[in-house]
Amino acid sequence: MRVSEPPGRPVLTVVVPMFNEEAVLPLFVRRLRPVLDELPVPYEVLAVDDGSTDTTPVLLQRALREWPALRVVRLRANSGHQAAISAGLQRSRGDWVVTIDADLQDPPETIARMYAAAVSQDVDVVYGVRSDRTTDSAFKRHTAGAFYRLMRRLAKLDISQDAGDFRLMSRETVDAINALPEQGRVLRLVVPALGFPSTTVDYKREARAAGESKYPLRKMVGLTLDSVTGFSQAPLRFATWFSLLGFVVAALVLVYGVWSKLSGGTASGWASTVVILAVFSALQLLCLGILGEYVGRTYSALQQRPSYYVAYDSEHHGPRGGPDEPGD
Repeated sequence: MRVSEPPGRPVLTVVVPMFNEEAVLPLFVRRLRPVLDELPVPYEVLAVDDGSTDTTPVLLQRALREWPALRVVRLRANSGHQAAISAGLQRSRGDWVVTIDADLQDPPETIARMYAAAVSQDVDVVYGVRSDRTTDSAFKRHTAGAFYRLMRRLAKLDISQDAGDFRLMSRETVDAINALPEQGRVLRLVVPALGFPSTTVDYKREARAAGESKYPLRKMVGLTLDSVTGFSQAPLRFATWFSLLGFVVAALVLVYGVWSKLSGGTASGWASTVVILAVFSALQLLCLGILGEYVGRTYSALQQRPSYYVAYDSEHHGPRGGPDEPGD
């Protein structure tokens, strides 16, 4: 059975965040559509254009005319990868939702296996796990491994270091994510934190088919900071332990100074004074930086500013899809 246009509500929604993907978009469509057409269920593909500045919007409109199951949502401005996925989840209609990037590093052919695993094993989440990452650079493999080891230790989450944002989720899982008031969410940690029944499907990670990576080192560092401060209070506890350690050391120095004075000995010289001041100043600055990260997140949450604005939705059939719609 081949289904290319969903009659009514689709069973499967594929959410694809895109930002400046003109080089790979035609290849992605040619690989994704046959996979979905072979599934025995109606589907929709929800492409979220994250404020692209190249010809990605034009290519999406061209594909929209040729692919009835395609739906295009365009954000007003570039809001980030996680925000684009969140926008897709908010507008998804399927009983099952897959999130996949357009760079073809995660093969679309795996979607059929993920759907079969979810149905046969009666689970809510199926994670795509990269069994072979030789196409990634050594730096990326090592930093990714360090990130997931850190989050497993700090956030106490059972997450695989080879699972990214390629996953299949049940409607109940998606509804639970959409109900969260959290802003700046990191979905690769939010989903495991829900604790819904899950399984994994292995696949070989391929090289990027075309174009450039949208996750440079700067964004990777930002994702790490959001993950640590959003899922763990351990840094705050580090600051507390640093302050306690500083108090103990300061008390010992005070006792030593009093003892030296009473015994007629000389106080420590200039070098020791400078070392002590430098060490404690560094600790104070570190603790202030950690506290600043949490204060910043609290400030952003109190502002309640939307993470994205939807400027266009092809489902509305208008040239601009109606007025801007804010999103969490």
